[in-house]
Amino acid sequence: MGDFMVTEAELAAKFSVVLPHLDERQRRLVLGAEARMLGRGGGRVVARAARVREATVSRGVSELESGAPPLGRVRQPGGGRKRVDDLDPGLVPALLALVEPDERGDPESPLRWTTRSTRNLAAVLCDQGHQVCADVVAGLLREQGFSLQANAKTLEGKQNPDRDAQFRYINDQVKAHQVAGEPVVSVDTKKKELIGQFANAGGEWRPKGDPVQVNTHDFPSSAVGKAIPYGIYDPTANTGWVNVGTDHDTATFAVASLRRWWVSVGATAYPEATHLLITADAGGSNSYRTRAWKTELAALAAEIGLQITVCHFPPGTSKWNAIEHRLFSHISTNWRGRPLTSHDVVINTIAATRTRTGLSVGAQLDAGTYPTGVTVSDAQLAAIPITRHDWHGEWNYTINPEPLTPTAESGTSDNTATATGRQRDDLLWLHAPELTGLPPGQLAQLVTALTPKDQAGRRAQANGRHPATSLADRVAITLQKQRFSTPLTVLAELIGISPAAIAKAIKRTRALLDDTGHLPEPTATTLTTATEIHEFISSANEFTSEGTVDLRVFPA
Repeated sequence: MGDFMVTEAELAAKFSVVLPHLDERQRRLVLGAEARMLGRGGGRVVARAARVREATVSRGVSELESGAPPLGRVRQPGGGRKRVDDLDPGLVPALLALVEPDERGDPESPLRWTTRSTRNLAAVLCDQGHQVCADVVAGLLREQGFSLQANAKTLEGKQNPDRDAQFRYINDQVKAHQVAGEPVVSVDTKKKELIGQFANAGGEWRPKGDPVQVNTHDFPSSAVGKAIPYGIYDPTANTGWVNVGTDHDTATFAVASLRRWWVSVGATAYPEATHLLITADAGGSNSYRTRAWKTELAALAAEIGLQITVCHFPPGTSKWNAIEHRLFSHISTNWRGRPLTSHDVVINTIAATRTRTGLSVGAQLDAGTYPTGVTVSDAQLAAIPITRHDWHGEWNYTINPEPLTPTAESGTSDNTATATGRQRDDLLWLHAPELTGLPPGQLAQLVTALTPKDQAGRRAQANGRHPATSLADRVAITLQKQRFSTPLTVLAELIGISPAAIAKAIKRTRALLDDTGHLPEPTATTLTTATEIHEFISSANEFTSEGTVDLRVFPA
């Protein structure tokens, strides 16, 4: 070993290249290995070449000759600066006293009403005499098993005692229908969306520093419209279908969505079907308490010839409905960070939703009007061919495909339903010539002339439902409003439909009258109360109890 010749300059050149890449212990071991290889006096030569103390080289030689295995660390155990919790044993207990969950209700806690961030925690600990920074506080919390926790939405409030049993009942119904090859759908309305340049949660890949510019406020007045996505999810086929409405989320809209799904998808996918199972939550437009939901379903069952069974989830458990996590969540992911600037964007984004498990989604726009405030009488409800199940009949029921009686369709035995709407005998007083300004018989001729345009417009809307009143009634209502400036609230009270529904019917009918040149000018007379209308009709000789219109049908 002593015969190996190497100069100090060669060693210095070697060390200048290698040693900067090594830690303290590794440098000692390399220098010690070189000294052992040079033999006697080698330690002094290596120390001068590396510009370190000879003791450092000797320590490296000793560590090599000890035969100890690699430490996996630079310092020996116990080396380096002491941990702050070792220097201050009271630090961790003081920290835990601030962050324990029970401290939320402690009025004496320094952080009772403020956020418990690491900076606030460090500030309070410093006030208590513990010298610590926010980073150390974060490390100590992680060591104690803490982490940042958001609120968990797990408390479902007061639950029906039959909650779990209803879940099992729904599951049994779904399995039975699937085994029989019958269609099963899960339905619900997704969150309403404003149409316009509004922020949408989430982010999309874009050039750095170039985000999509959106409105600073989500004011509905800034929107160009709204989208009401009513979803229908088929768990058997793993397919979704969404009817995007633009008016109101009503029971009529919900059933119209089901009707559109059946015509577009269901009838083709299940040509031999005799039953349809619908699972829905307990509230909203498809609530088990909503009368209109059942009457519209009865009309749908009679129309498509299917026995429709509905199973509602118990109140407060809508998130368990399959459509929530099998369809709606994926739609939300697909349009994350993307402003819904038009209904086309909504439709195309929904229709493009796909998953690795094979989910496919269809979507259509529904521009139909669905007025609120439509009432269903006890007689109409009683006429529905419904069979309630033995288990919670309010949640589980079957509607048979039987034609509704006239009573069920209109509320009176003499009324009829036509393609232009439901004729109501209790509104015949509106047809009085003194109110319409039309001679006897001319109103019927006008309605006949308007019917093709009215039906064409409704086919274009494709909402698949009859209006709440007949075209003749809507024309008479519009003429009443146009000629005598009768307030909507008075008409609503007399007719039994909400002011908003009447306003929409008048708007549509006024356009029809204007297109055909039959929109009259306002008269000098105003009829602003029900009493004034009644007295006005009574004063006309043509409308006595023996005349064309019987005043006994005028609302009391």
